[in-house]
Amino acid sequence: MKKKKRLLWQLYPSYLLITLISLLAVALFASSTFREFFLERTAADLKSRAYLLEKQVGNYIVPLDGMSVDSICKSAGRQSSTRITVILFSGKVVGDSEEVPENMDNHANRFEVSEALQGVVGTSIRYSKTLKQDMMYVAIPLKRNNKITGVLRTAIPVTSIYDELKSIQIQIGIGGLLIAIFAAGVSLFISKRISKPIEEIKKGAERFARGDLNYRMPAADTEEMRGLAKAMSQMAIQLDVRIKTAIKQRNELEAVLSSMKEGVIAVDLDEKIISINQSAASMFKSRTSDLEQRSIQEVIRNPELQKITKKAISSGEHSEGDIVLYQGEESILNVQTTSLLDENEKFIGIIVVLNDVTQLRHLETMRKEFVSNVSHEIKTPLTAIKGFVETLSQGAMENPGEAKRFLNIIEKHVNRLVALIEDLMHLSVIEQKDKIKEIKLKKGNIRSVIKTAVQVCQAKAESKKIKVNLICHEDISAKIDTQLLEQAAVNLLDNAIKYSEEKGLVQIEVIAKGSEICLSFKDYGIGIPKEHLPRLFERFYRVDKARSRKLGGTGLGLAIVKHIVQTHEGYVTVESEPGKGSNFIIHLPKA
Repeated sequence: MKKKKRLLWQLYPSYLLITLISLLAVALFASSTFREFFLERTAADLKSRAYLLEKQVGNYIVPLDGMSVDSICKSAGRQSSTRITVILFSGKVVGDSEEVPENMDNHANRFEVSEALQGVVGTSIRYSKTLKQDMMYVAIPLKRNNKITGVLRTAIPVTSIYDELKSIQIQIGIGGLLIAIFAAGVSLFISKRISKPIEEIKKGAERFARGDLNYRMPAADTEEMRGLAKAMSQMAIQLDVRIKTAIKQRNELEAVLSSMKEGVIAVDLDEKIISINQSAASMFKSRTSDLEQRSIQEVIRNPELQKITKKAISSGEHSEGDIVLYQGEESILNVQTTSLLDENEKFIGIIVVLNDVTQLRHLETMRKEFVSNVSHEIKTPLTAIKGFVETLSQGAMENPGEAKRFLNIIEKHVNRLVALIEDLMHLSVIEQKDKIKEIKLKKGNIRSVIKTAVQVCQAKAESKKIKVNLICHEDISAKIDTQLLEQAAVNLLDNAIKYSEEKGLVQIEVIAKGSEICLSFKDYGIGIPKEHLPRLFERFYRVDKARSRKLGGTGLGLAIVKHIVQTHEGYVTVESEPGKGSNFIIHLPKA
């Protein structure tokens, strides 16, 4: 008779093979996913940069102003570390951030350019003979009166992406090897643990069948499967084991529910709370003992929640929605329900899962407001420009005085658009550099930075006869990025001058206070109402929109200040009272 294999050597190779195949599949999938993710995000970023310049460049295509187009490309390219190229419909290059357009070949046959000339966004990755490296190109069509007039193309090197992917692949490979070694040991351990109890159960079950219930199973070698089947049929005393298992499972379930951040409520068909975890009780400012075995309609008086639970119980289907609670402060809970079934798959109630999504919804609202504000801020000057251009084209050019006035107004709105786009790009660059830790802080003298900012704003202060008073010791220093901190100081000082009355005073004071260095920019101007202070540093938020636009603000200055200070691991506060002025304070950690 052929000798049977031990269960251990049937289980162990199977576990190990499954683990190795899974690791290989995960590694290949992860590598492919990372590559696609990096390339997709890079392409999306390039497309966003192109759309930011679309209007600005399009104004110089028809009629063609090659010098202005090339100047915009080079300026924007330096600011965003991006290669920017503008190509006419014929394929002729009229602007490039890296090369002289006249020295460049016709680009009509480039894949991404030909795609863009057909009215869609073109994307390609290839070797650049000009820059001697692999590049990712994204091209968008430039349109005038629904007619394609040219192509705006953005590009960045992909060498760094490939290097990063290679590094990740190496790390995945090393990690996979270590996991494989670990899995081999674990598989062997689990296989032994599975086979050993079965061998003991076989011998012990024979003793149990004879009534020796006090027997303790010793470790022994067996040929288990056939004996196990015979022994298990004779086992009669397993009730205590099953009860202990059931109690253990219940305790584990209670431990899991009590440790969850999400609120979980079990409700029966009569809308009575069967069970509720501590997180759910806390959301409703109650204790679990006060809520269990009571009607959910009685103890949780929220019409939206009651409506969701009634619908879920009546239909037995999954439902979802948001509810708003007012308990001292507003909070938003996402409610999801699912059916509760017994061991016979019979519908006996519902499970209600509650997630606090207050912060998430707030962020969504901020995102929508930001998109709306950007659209409004761009649309307003464009509408004005369009109106005055139409007026000029309809005969106002014959009146030199009116024509000059209209052109001055158009120039003002164009300058505002340029300032807005520059602030948006600057804010984006700061956030991106901070995200990838490109900003390096070095110990620097605070007084010299503030003095430079004062010099930058001196002409504006003198035009309003405003005195700028600086109080700062020579030896105060901190870890800073000189250029960024100077810009933050210029923004705050410019605002202080802008909103001060003529012949006023702006005082800048730098003091070391505890573990912080505080840079105070105080003016004695119009001040800010208290209700506006919490939102001052949001993008495009203005206290007085008409006055702010009249003074030339873009609505992004304080947002830029906030992000610059955050990159210095600090924060910014404001104190203000209408009619008495404002005091903006930058708090930096000491060096």
